[in-house]
Amino acid sequence: MAQRTRKSKRGKQAVQEKQGPSTMVLVLGGVAVLALAVVIWNVVSGVTDRTVRSHVEIDFDSPGELLEMATPVVRGDPDAPITLMDFSDYSCPACRDFASRVKPTLNRVYVDTGLLRFEYYDFPPPGMFPNSYTASRAARCAGDQDAYWAFHDRLYQNQSRWSTLSDPVRTFEGYAEEIGVDRGDFRDCLRGDRHAETVTANFMLGQQLGVTGTPTVMLNTGEGAPVRINQWNDVDAVRSAIDAALERGGHIEANEEDDG
Repeated sequence: MAQRTRKSKRGKQAVQEKQGPSTMVLVLGGVAVLALAVVIWNVVSGVTDRTVRSHVEIDFDSPGELLEMATPVVRGDPDAPITLMDFSDYSCPACRDFASRVKPTLNRVYVDTGLLRFEYYDFPPPGMFPNSYTASRAARCAGDQDAYWAFHDRLYQNQSRWSTLSDPVRTFEGYAEEIGVDRGDFRDCLRGDRHAETVTANFMLGQQLGVTGTPTVMLNTGEGAPVRINQWNDVDAVRSAIDAALERGGHIEANEEDDG
């Protein structure tokens, strides 16, 4: 009996040797392959990711040239009698408040009725919020696919999430996909330098106009230099400034009130 038992153990050992690597070895091997794939992906992404994340050098010989380079994103009738200029930063909580609390009323009462042209200018101060510049470029990349304002709203709605990330690029790509933007085209735009000069020119134009903080809201009536609206966070104050300008130009009657 003892001899048969020893033979049985030897036979069991031989079977195990013929079966090859254990399940644990296979699992560990799979983990190693996955880890290698992640490393390769990170290396490839690092090589192909040329995202411009800060201001670039631009050359201009006159204020007029700078004005041509500083292209705002516009909403409303291009022939509207007056223009509201909004210099904002996507990482700025006060800018988020203006966009969510004041701007919807302005859109409904003035922009959508053809009385006001709204211009959004990027003003991401260097060093203050590290992801602001990238966010400005990302919104313009979405704008290449006619989705600027949807992305603009998504950035402000999720400001507390992406503004503190070490690198928000993939998060922005996710937002783009969520609003129906082609992710591949968006990625190609963001992970390069497209719109970099425009965002920088926007910022420099703001500096030329005396912008030192965000949001800075200015009303351009065509009567001279744009006039700053200091009480930008008060809907009634902003409306009063707009109404006064429209009345002076004869575009609305004095004391005309919105019924909505």
